Amino acid sequence: MAENFHRFLYGGDYNPDQWLEYPDILKEDIRMMKEAHINTVTLGVFAWSKLEPQDGVYDFDWMEEIIDRLYENGIYVNLATPSGARPHWLADKYPEVLQVDESRRRQIFGLRHNACFTSPAYRMKVYQINRKLAERFDRHPGVILWHVSNEYGGECHCPLCQQAFRDWLKEKYHTIDEINRRWNTAFWSHTYQSFDQIESPSSIGESSIHGLYLDWRRFMSYQITDFCRAEIRALRDGGALKKTTANFMYNYSLINYHELAQAVDIVSWDNYPQWHHQKEPVTAMKSAMQHDIMRSIKKEPFLLMESCPGPTNWSPVSKLKRPGILEAASLQAVAHGSDSVLYFQIRKGRGGFEKFHGAVIDHYGKSDDRVYQECCQVGEDLERLTQVNFSKVESQAAVIYDWENRWALEESCGPRNENMFYKEAVEKSYSAFRKLGLNVDVIDSMQELDCYKVVAAPLLYMFRPGFAEKVRRYVSGGGRFILTYWSGVVDENDLCVLGGTPGGLMDVMGLRSTEIDALYEGENNEMISAGDGRRYTCEHLCQLVDLKTAKPLYLYGGDFYAGTAAATENDFGSGKAYYICADAEQKFYDDLYAGIVAEAGIRKVFSGEIPEGIAVSVRTDAENEYIFIQNYNPQPTAFLPEMEDAELMLGELTGEMKPFSTAVLKRKKR
Repeated sequence: MAENFHRFLYGGDYNPDQWLEYPDILKEDIRMMKEAHINTVTLGVFAWSKLEPQDGVYDFDWMEEIIDRLYENGIYVNLATPSGARPHWLADKYPEVLQVDESRRRQIFGLRHNACFTSPAYRMKVYQINRKLAERFDRHPGVILWHVSNEYGGECHCPLCQQAFRDWLKEKYHTIDEINRRWNTAFWSHTYQSFDQIESPSSIGESSIHGLYLDWRRFMSYQITDFCRAEIRALRDGGALKKTTANFMYNYSLINYHELAQAVDIVSWDNYPQWHHQKEPVTAMKSAMQHDIMRSIKKEPFLLMESCPGPTNWSPVSKLKRPGILEAASLQAVAHGSDSVLYFQIRKGRGGFEKFHGAVIDHYGKSDDRVYQECCQVGEDLERLTQVNFSKVESQAAVIYDWENRWALEESCGPRNENMFYKEAVEKSYSAFRKLGLNVDVIDSMQELDCYKVVAAPLLYMFRPGFAEKVRRYVSGGGRFILTYWSGVVDENDLCVLGGTPGGLMDVMGLRSTEIDALYEGENNEMISAGDGRRYTCEHLCQLVDLKTAKPLYLYGGDFYAGTAAATENDFGSGKAYYICADAEQKFYDDLYAGIVAEAGIRKVFSGEIPEGIAVSVRTDAENEYIFIQNYNPQPTAFLPEMEDAELMLGELTGEMKPFSTAVLKRKKR
């Protein structure tokens, strides 16, 4: 997007429909946006009741006037379809659009995520307004992108959705006998006699069939993706030619974003890290991983569609961002492949749920506001880095984070029911690579592996179809593959693998998993290096294994399995496979992965050690590397990287980086 626009998109959600009675404020907003270097706003996300105040009665004139005025001042528009917040009249006239929850209660009008994605009436009304918006605005030179809906989410259990679910199951399985077999419904004598008996999982009904739960999750993800496609079809039917995006959310598990991303042209997402709640480097790492997930879905630049200039009002504690954090967080998105820095919101609203949510322009409405001045600084930074927006992020290391695996793991009933710590397990592998200064792709198990030198698959409880064969080819061909405890245990229907685990990979890993010990909170064990005796703590889960061809790298230090393998290495074909048997502390991953990366021959950006709290990311184009160096420590941190043949594009590198500071280097691509 930025390549076509020739600059980074900078701005955010703007809601002039809340200020139409204040023309002086709207005029001043544009002046302040220009002063802050804002070049893009998102319009119409929550404007349905202004765009269609009555069923079939449309008023787009005010929107066109706003778009005209913005365009005249060099500010472009991401124009939203308004399905993210429905008007009251729609729910009154078509009650079927209101969701039914899992206990079978129909909701009343309110909030946002409260619409049935199956409802023909809802789809009809969304189609009508989307098409009319496209007919009116797609050819406006000020409109550069279609923002489809807003943060798709929620699920509905209404009769319409139940029937659609049954139809989806019929298409997938064809016969009820096949469903009974694939879901193992003989357990507790829950065998189905017909598709009509199938209901979505519910606390007042069926909740023990894990295959049902998984397929319901898949269906809801499919249905939302289908709804998104229908929205875009309406735009195209209205003559829209411009690209589309839909804004995804942080760590949102209800939709498989790898599927939803196929419906849109550009991936975008909304990032709201809770700064100053944990140590800032930890928060930065979690945010960085989500950026890399979004980039890796299509392996293309993405858009940071929403972030917050100030405190997020809906968080448990609305903490102010300390000076420098806004700049660091904004440039982090760019470092990881974003072609934009966009905020929610441009101006604070006067009332409603988000009236105290951070914004570029405060209720105060003047430019001598601290947050506004920091937004101006970010705008200046992005203009100085314009050359970078023609670059992309390339990675030699990848970590697998799989939505369907997460669904299965969190519903599995054992070996831990309090928390399986899946996301945390992925973060440990991700963090270990990032501490070495490596770019990291975060992929799902259906994506290809051959473009990477090292791939880690933490806690991959469910192997989806074809995954084991793909890993076998990858390792045999020379790849380094890391698998952890409780992996390859079930198939895609959550049926346990027979004949030994990890299913289909026992020879590749050189071992068989035998038992797994779940540890109580506060209980731990030790992993001791078989070479130099270094010790690391492990907790939560300890896998016991029977070694075949694998050799032990670490041994357990305690309990009845003391002295048995806790981490292993196995040669297979031209590559190597590593198995981590326990939920080890971060330092274990850091040390182990450093050795694996070195052996794999991955070139690091800097040869020396990167201090704790310093993050390094690289974007490249045909000729140059753009190296982002960020200090997420709240105190000055000593670091002076190699700068031979490098040009300093932004910030300073004097040997000690200031708290929350960023430096960007440019050098010839190596």
